[in-house]
Amino acid sequence: MPLGISGTFNFMIVFQAEHNILMHPFHMLGVAGVFGGSLFSAMHGSLVTSSLIRETTENESANEGYRFGQEEETYNIVTAHGYFGRLIFQYASFNNSRSLHFFLAAWPVVGIWFTALGISTMAFNLNGFNFNQSVVDSQGRVINTWADIINRANLGILLSLPGDQKIKKWLIYLR
Repeated sequence: MPLGISGTFNFMIVFQAEHNILMHPFHMLGVAGVFGGSLFSAMHGSLVTSSLIRETTENESANEGYRFGQEEETYNIVTAHGYFGRLIFQYASFNNSRSLHFFLAAWPVVGIWFTALGISTMAFNLNGFNFNQSVVDSQGRVINTWADIINRANLGILLSLPGDQKIKKWLIYLR
């Protein structure tokens, strides 16, 4: 069911207003999966690039040192991830190329699965954390948080829905 750009953004905004998906832990895990996967891939690419084993002369491109299907590695994983282990901490690095590349592939996939689980739970109205009440201090003054801003945005979106839907969604939201 292609919605187009406008329909997709309308769906996302109304979905947020009705279900508060931004406060759902599965959505948060999905974001961590996608952004974390891109960060890990960028760090890995940087480490590989900085530890290439030169197979060519100075007059040739370093890319000429690789032949498709060759069995020997073109970079030194021990050097690259040994440095990374000293930079972050010892157990943050991989010594095994296969486990490293499995991790690079699996991390964002598992994140997307969690996002899909989060969206699927909304089908059963198992919404995100419901922070409808503001945090107050001992004198009853409101301490503004990001949850307040999200709640105000959600209520504003709900009020912008067409007539009959607006009242029904408002009552469901206040439940």
